[in-house]
Amino acid sequence: MKASNLWILTEERPKDSVIGEILQKFAQDHKVACFIDNIKILPILNKDKSFSFTYVVKGFDSQIVKNIYIKTVSGYSSFVDFLIFYQDDIPDQKDTPIYAIEETKTDDAESRNTGVYQRASKFPYIEYYYPSITKIMLYSLQIEQKQEQTDTNVFGTKCLHTIGVSILGKRLDEGVNTPWDSIDEMVAFKNGMKQPPKGNVPVRFKVFDDKIQISGRLIKSGSLSYDPNIGQLSLMSSALRSLGWSKKIEITMHGLEQRHIENSSKFLQIADRFDIDFEGLIRPEVKSKNAYWRYDLKGEKLGTIFIHLVVENFTSGFSIYENHAGCERGYFMTEQGEPIVVGKYLDQKAYKSGDKKQIIHIPDLVLADIDRKLVINVEGKKYSTMQQGIDELSNFDGFELHYIKKHFPEYKEIIRTVVLFGSKNTEIEKVEVSFLLNDNGKMILNVNAPKLFQIAIRNLINYWRL
Repeated sequence: MKASNLWILTEERPKDSVIGEILQKFAQDHKVACFIDNIKILPILNKDKSFSFTYVVKGFDSQIVKNIYIKTVSGYSSFVDFLIFYQDDIPDQKDTPIYAIEETKTDDAESRNTGVYQRASKFPYIEYYYPSITKIMLYSLQIEQKQEQTDTNVFGTKCLHTIGVSILGKRLDEGVNTPWDSIDEMVAFKNGMKQPPKGNVPVRFKVFDDKIQISGRLIKSGSLSYDPNIGQLSLMSSALRSLGWSKKIEITMHGLEQRHIENSSKFLQIADRFDIDFEGLIRPEVKSKNAYWRYDLKGEKLGTIFIHLVVENFTSGFSIYENHAGCERGYFMTEQGEPIVVGKYLDQKAYKSGDKKQIIHIPDLVLADIDRKLVINVEGKKYSTMQQGIDELSNFDGFELHYIKKHFPEYKEIIRTVVLFGSKNTEIEKVEVSFLLNDNGKMILNVNAPKLFQIAIRNLINYWRL
């Protein structure tokens, strides 16, 4: 087999452990030996010391892989977390990926719906563009998995298997790691599940000779936007088609009006692909988007992800919280390495009573500088919204009090700073901004940037000089 490059396209901040899992899966599927040790994700610099907007993965060796590159992309709608291409040249829209991978850190222990359903619509949706792609749900769990899976998780997992999705990184109970044997089995399990709280619309099947109805509310805030049910109903309908049901599928008790389905949303495209109707409504003709993804050269996260990876690979510092724009929220990591879910409110009851000051405003990135015993709170913004980022620095009192000061009591200093992406500028104008990654990949440090940033950039440049 001729060696080629692996290209990993993602909207997320790539994590060493997750990339390792993906590479292990690739080697197993191709039945080749590989060596994985201390995976590192490093920015590639051009000869003029500018960032190339490409990362290279180190720590993986296989005879059939020349290099592994990572590039940041944006999906036009409902993009999976990772698209993997195996080819020499940088991928474009006409190329076909080998894997579509959705990653989640969420299990039954934290949320039943988010762990299975909320992401499930991505798999039926991607078949619009890549019908035969290998689909994978990768669980990168950080909180201990529940000993026994809930019925919600069992049902969703078996539906995923039924539509050809592989499950990685999660222990599955006996009998769960298989697809449904029949439509009757699938219907009986779902209809036998515990009823939701009074007032909620239960998701249930009704089977007739000429159609199958699925009840489920889809209206939220005046639009078709109820994500858990969008995922669940997409997955159930796709599973019915995979099990051979060729007759009508109809969603009932959805709460929608005709005006709610006039725009071409992701669920309407899924409904078009799997021939799903809405009771009492006329499904409009849907035109699929011409492209599934594009390279991201505009997003604010380009700056924060860059500084995140440079700090972790070229200094002794590390991230203790991340919420890069458009990416999955991370856990807050205590000094002992314990993951904690960051709450939305300081006092939820007070917030519900109207006190908006109870909202916990969270930074995009929080870095621990262990050598200097200080914490750096980073707000990421585009250059065009720099002042907004500066203004938001004043909002972190609650987050710092309840998380940083509580779990890092020996760290006596907390720095708040802004990291920017964009523009052609080669100078930083505001004292509150410590780092700018501009449109040309130029790395600009403010004179008062945290020492951790200065060391990281210096060591990165020296690495590519060697």
